[in-house]
Amino acid sequence: MTDSAQQYIDLYRNNSDAVCRYSTDVMNALRDEAFRAFCKHGFPSRRVERYKYTDVGEAFAPNYGVNLRRVEFPVNPYEAFRCNVPNMSTLLYFVENDAFYTHLKPRVTLPEGVFVGSMSSFAAAYPDLAQRYYGRLAPVGEGGITALNTMLAQDCLVVYAAPGVRLDRTVQVVNILRSDVDIMVSRRVLVIASEGSSLSLLLCDHDADNRHFLTNEVVEVYAERGAQLDIYSLEQTLPTNNRFSSMFVHQDADSRVQLNNMTLHGGLTRNRLDVSLAGEGASIEAYGFALEDGTQHVDTNALIRHDAPKCSSRVLYKYVVDGHSVGAFAGKVYVAQGAEKSESEETNANLCAGPDARMYSQPMLEIYADDVKCNHGSTVGRFDDAALFYMEQRGISEAEAHLLLEFAFVDEVLRHIPLIPLRDRITRLVEQKFRGCLTGCNDCNYGAC
Repeated sequence: MTDSAQQYIDLYRNNSDAVCRYSTDVMNALRDEAFRAFCKHGFPSRRVERYKYTDVGEAFAPNYGVNLRRVEFPVNPYEAFRCNVPNMSTLLYFVENDAFYTHLKPRVTLPEGVFVGSMSSFAAAYPDLAQRYYGRLAPVGEGGITALNTMLAQDCLVVYAAPGVRLDRTVQVVNILRSDVDIMVSRRVLVIASEGSSLSLLLCDHDADNRHFLTNEVVEVYAERGAQLDIYSLEQTLPTNNRFSSMFVHQDADSRVQLNNMTLHGGLTRNRLDVSLAGEGASIEAYGFALEDGTQHVDTNALIRHDAPKCSSRVLYKYVVDGHSVGAFAGKVYVAQGAEKSESEETNANLCAGPDARMYSQPMLEIYADDVKCNHGSTVGRFDDAALFYMEQRGISEAEAHLLLEFAFVDEVLRHIPLIPLRDRITRLVEQKFRGCLTGCNDCNYGAC
């Protein structure tokens, strides 16, 4: 067992009572199993195929503080956070580090059949649903990151839509990292779109303090028969932030899920996406981009399983890497035996904007059915010299020509954001990023252009 894993084993052994005391029964029921799995497997090494581009043990090795006794760090997010998206009205909530913010009541009113809040409140209102769904998708026996989260997470954000409920406004959850010391955060999210429901969720990551943060996040997503679910994830934090996010999606028949994962700024980011198309006619669209400079490291690993017939998936991820940054994308589409009439398209395109940047790309297909339409592709390249020459001949400076090409490259992903106000907002932030004036959220106190 490595030293980086041993410190968390000792932490849980010495503090398991405190971990459980400040949590709920439904979360506590899975801790010991997760602890045994973590003791057995520890952190995955780079010899494990899905983790070969990121040194997990090194990222978790520093002795971060862990707020097991729920010491409060004073913050009023409604006063501290300003992120105005013109013409977009959201249902706004906050998560401070890893706990749902409850000191001030949210300034929104939810329709009947919709729940947004902490696991403690959800388990009290819907005990059967809490036990049925929590921890059923995230495997603790494979990879120590999920097991560590299940061991230590003490709260869970739950977003639930009852059968047939269609929520017109987007639920926006702002994750604020706030601490006076370096800290590790074990964040948990559970999203349940019941049969025939419709839900849109925007998750924003920001940091309120210039500390070293390590976020270990696990998201479980259920889309039941005929449900429609859109999830947008936007990371915009300081270079001192390391973030590990693992999302597990289960889709029943005729469900539709669209994911948009966007990394504008951060330190080390490792995104894992596991999707199971378990019901006939289910469809998933996963779009994402990462804009890297400095010493950023963004690693995306996706597994899309076609486990039922007539399912479809589309994956499109784009990276722009500059400076000494490192990008990685590994995506596998798996078509199981019997999953006939499956359709899949996987594309990873990457632009190396600087001579010292590195990009690794590994798209994969594994097919055990006959009647399918599946393709995948990958490109890694530099700026088009002919296009640069064309623009410079027409009076456009070299720097502006680079910016135009970078923006045009990313625009294919931006066009797949169906919320027009959000798309316009992200478009403006992307332009600021390419101009080198974006260090944090432009409309809040965490950084300004």
